[in-house]
Amino acid sequence: MSIDGLPPLREVIERHGLQARKSLGQNFLFDLNLTGKIARAAGDLSDSTVIEVGPGPGGLTRALLFSGAKRVVAIERDERCLAALAEVADHYPGRLEVIPGDALATGFAALAGGGSARIVANLPYNIGTELLVRWLTVRDWPPFYASMTLMFQREVAERIVAKPGSGAYGRLAVLAGWRTTGRIVFDVPPQAFTPPPKVTSSVIHLVPRENPLPCDVVTIGRVTEAAFGQRRKMLRQSLKPLGGEALLAAVGIDGTRRAETLSVEEFVALANAVDIRRGQAPA
Repeated sequence: MSIDGLPPLREVIERHGLQARKSLGQNFLFDLNLTGKIARAAGDLSDSTVIEVGPGPGGLTRALLFSGAKRVVAIERDERCLAALAEVADHYPGRLEVIPGDALATGFAALAGGGSARIVANLPYNIGTELLVRWLTVRDWPPFYASMTLMFQREVAERIVAKPGSGAYGRLAVLAGWRTTGRIVFDVPPQAFTPPPKVTSSVIHLVPRENPLPCDVVTIGRVTEAAFGQRRKMLRQSLKPLGGEALLAAVGIDGTRRAETLSVEEFVALANAVDIRRGQAPA
């Protein structure tokens, strides 16, 4: 038996025939000490609804419940995993709700039950970045979550917390830096997973800013997409569809600069200038 009184994960996977599928971006964590470390990185969960995406056979799910999570809502697309997750639910009566389905089609705000949730997940590699962008760009702010503790490939984690001027700095860093404060908590080596990925993974912790700089979420998305879509070009060229030189002059930014040199504050100023040019007040 393992530390939580349930069978070891390797045994669960063998019994249910749960070999990880590359098509679903699956890499399973067997070490409950490691999943416990992820759960602790999320903070005190005793009064929170925890939203987990891609629980697989339930390794992190078990750690969250064992660490005292009041309630866990787990979204799992792979029907093969549902029986194993049902065993976890039986072990923790009334504390685990498993929702079969696609996370990309899930209304996450409703899962918080009117309170503030914490998102904790070893995200499937193939949808992780898209989910994060969606969570960063929700209309209502403060958002439905109090924090996000997520695992990504190390390269993606570095892009999320990157600073201006670095090679990793891009659209993801601007959106994350605008609305949250974030840090990489620790790395997870490939051999911790089954099957082992080719790269190191990292756990990142993000906390929403209570009062991010005022800006329309759609507009800053358009500005960052245009700027970094042609990141080797000068801003006067990459931002031409949004106003080019005139737009940049309105906020005092040299048109010969490139996207990776701009601060989050400068991107916000550009987005607000775009809205003013269109006759809209900044958000």
